[in-house]
Amino acid sequence: MHTYLLKPFYMHKTLLLVCLLGLQIPLFSQTVKVVAAADSLVLPYREIPDYPDAFTAETVVARMVDGLGFRFYWATEGLRPVDLAFRPTPEARSSEETIDHILGLSTILLNALKKQANIRSGEETSQLPFEVKRKMTLEYLKTASDLLRQPDSRLEGFDIVFQNGESVAEFPFWNMLNGPIADALWHVGQVVSFRRSSGNPFNSKASVFSGKVRP
Repeated sequence: MHTYLLKPFYMHKTLLLVCLLGLQIPLFSQTVKVVAAADSLVLPYREIPDYPDAFTAETVVARMVDGLGFRFYWATEGLRPVDLAFRPTPEARSSEETIDHILGLSTILLNALKKQANIRSGEETSQLPFEVKRKMTLEYLKTASDLLRQPDSRLEGFDIVFQNGESVAEFPFWNMLNGPIADALWHVGQVVSFRRSSGNPFNSKASVFSGKVRP
């Protein structure tokens, strides 16, 4: 082949390579930024924190909340759109609707510990992206656990208050145990069952007994 025929080919190839390299640098930079942003987002309850030094009514409940947080973290980790949309029957809640309900229950718990009334159910957040709702739930549970561990924390002072206009209903913290906390655990189990049915089972390395992730 004559040299004059090769020159356009190599010039074209060189220009293409330069263009690709020129595009690759900003794309790589953007990718690094995205990965760094994802790494900086550390959600609570990937593992359960160390248990308290002393047994009190408040620290026991805090540990229950930690257990709920750990189970919720792994029940919802890596859920795909198809998993979120799954419902066992047409009449049943979908996985995402169940997660909305768990967020509402965690809101009731946190409001009680902050001594605030529940004016709305919390489920009006259903239009938020799944990742935002997951983050909110985990952070609410972690804040609740931290409040329960405070030295001056007393369960008898954390009533559940529902307010609807001028109507107010109050319940002692006893109802929190068999109500929102137990209910949230129940529904987390549903999410685990649903995701298995949609072909994306719970991470078997997450040990609910130890609260740690096996290597």
